[in-house]
Amino acid sequence: MVGRYTDGVTWPQNARARASMVLALCGVAMGTMAGVCRGQDTPTEAVPAGTTASEGPLTDRAASDAKAKLLADSEGLPALQRVGGDKDAKIEKRGENYHAGVCSITTPLPVGYPDPTPPGAIDLKVYPSVRRAEVSGTTMPDYGMYQGFFPLFNHIKKREIAMTSPVEMDYRMLKADGTQTRDHERSGDAYKATENEAGESDAAWTMSFLYRNQELGPTGADGRVEVRDAGPLVVVSIGMKGSYMTARVKIGVAKLNAWLESQEQWEAAGPVRALYYNGPDVARQDQWSEVQLPVRRKAGAGAPKEPIAAPSE
Repeated sequence: MVGRYTDGVTWPQNARARASMVLALCGVAMGTMAGVCRGQDTPTEAVPAGTTASEGPLTDRAASDAKAKLLADSEGLPALQRVGGDKDAKIEKRGENYHAGVCSITTPLPVGYPDPTPPGAIDLKVYPSVRRAEVSGTTMPDYGMYQGFFPLFNHIKKREIAMTSPVEMDYRMLKADGTQTRDHERSGDAYKATENEAGESDAAWTMSFLYRNQELGPTGADGRVEVRDAGPLVVVSIGMKGSYMTARVKIGVAKLNAWLESQEQWEAAGPVRALYYNGPDVARQDQWSEVQLPVRRKAGAGAPKEPIAAPSE
């Protein structure tokens, strides 16, 4: 049975019910955990960034190479730069809260995160390393939000870690163009992980709660949850307005690919990811999110002498 949201995106009724429950619980977490818990764990020395948010753990050598590449790619870039979409879209910051028209974010972002991208705008952004509590799985991502929430919520509750915004979803089963990867074969309601070219199995999705900073708590396994320091990223990002689901992510991916085709500096460098900022206290049609593609400079494309201009619409 298929339902339709007021913003026009369709998906199965049972999936909608499960995701609505997840968003309700996320709203409770964002509302209460952020106000009560402030990270009581004994501070530990931050683990050097040894992973990328999209690719998982790296060897020391690979981590060093990835960091060097990121530094080269981000040379001359501000943390956030408008490059396309609605060039006049703006956000208003009030303390730690953000507003863009009817959309708002009322839960703090991790330290060092760039401002959110307003709906309709396309930004080039540089993200710092961030400590993430992650759960991965092979079910459909819209179900995965339901499955991933409970271990993540119990993890931050047990460690008294404040809830931040956004919740991040890495859509590993989607290629940069929005199509399914070769490494995941659809079977019923699940994407069955198959062996990739490196001989390692790969999850269909990863759901992450973000620590406010990297001095909170230790890294490592905590049951189903893996806490790690995800490496910095350069991404192209589009702000989105509407309910949270894979169908909307694909809409954003199509617009990001249109932007990538319009310029000569950047190319996609990783799987699709989404940042979800709101809980159920916000009407579905007004929920704020971002769809992002990690990017790298094209071969031979050095840092431009002038800022990248937003292409004319």
